[in-house]
Amino acid sequence: MSKNVIVTGGANGIGRAVALAFARKGYDVTIADIDSNAGAKAADKLNREGKDALFVRCDVSDPNAIKTLVEKSAGRFGGIDVVINNAGISEFTPPQELTFEKWDRVLNTNLRAAFLLTREAAPFLSKNEGGGAVVNIASTRALMSEKNSEAYAASKGGLLALTHAMAISYAEDGIRINCISPGWIHTGDPDDLRKIDHKQHPSKRVGTPDDIARACLFLGDEKNSFINGENLVVDGGMTRKMIYEH
Repeated sequence: MSKNVIVTGGANGIGRAVALAFARKGYDVTIADIDSNAGAKAADKLNREGKDALFVRCDVSDPNAIKTLVEKSAGRFGGIDVVINNAGISEFTPPQELTFEKWDRVLNTNLRAAFLLTREAAPFLSKNEGGGAVVNIASTRALMSEKNSEAYAASKGGLLALTHAMAISYAEDGIRINCISPGWIHTGDPDDLRKIDHKQHPSKRVGTPDDIARACLFLGDEKNSFINGENLVVDGGMTRKMIYEH
C-alpha cells in the first residue's frame, strides 16, 4: 500500500515543491491550502503524471477545517504516514501598531494549526508499522530577527518548542516529530536575484524550495527514525555567519 503525506500550504512555493517531491517518491499526496485555484491545479498536475493526489481547501487557522482535512485524507488513502506542517503567513508590523487580530491570525495559522493537525493525525500516524513522521516548517526568524517581526518570530520560535515537546509526548506512539528552519528560500524567478544575494551566503547561493523538499523527504523517511525532536536549519550557513559593517 502506498504511503500518504499531508502537506499544508501545498499549493505554492515550498509546499508545492514538497508535495511534488513526495509524489515522485511514490507517496499519495494530500495538498491542503486556502488557495483553491492553485491547490486544484497542483493536484491535477500530479494526477496527470500518474500520481494519486487529493486537494482539500483548508484554512488551517480553523480547527474544524483541520478535522475535515484529516477525515478526507485518511478516508481517501486509508491512513496517514507523514504530515508536513508548512502553511504559514507573515505580518511585519511595528509593535505599537500590531493589533490583537493580526497577532492571533499569525499565531493561529503558523503555530496553533501545527499542534491541532498533529493531534488530529496522531491516531492514524501511530498505526503505521514503521511509525509516523511530522515535519514542522519554522524559519531562521526563530533564531534571529528583523525589526517589526514579533508575531512571525513568536510563531516560528513556538514551533521549535512545540516540536520537541510533542516529540516526547508522542514517542510511545511511534511518532517522530522534527522541524526545519529555512533561511532565504526564493520561490520566484531566479533571474530576479542579484549576485550579491548569492555571494552573501557561505554556500554561495540563495536557497530553493527543492532544498526544503529534500530535507522533508529525509526527515519523513523511517530509516532516519533516530532523528527526533530536532530542528534542522537549512539556510546556506547564514545563521553561522558573523556580520560586521566596514
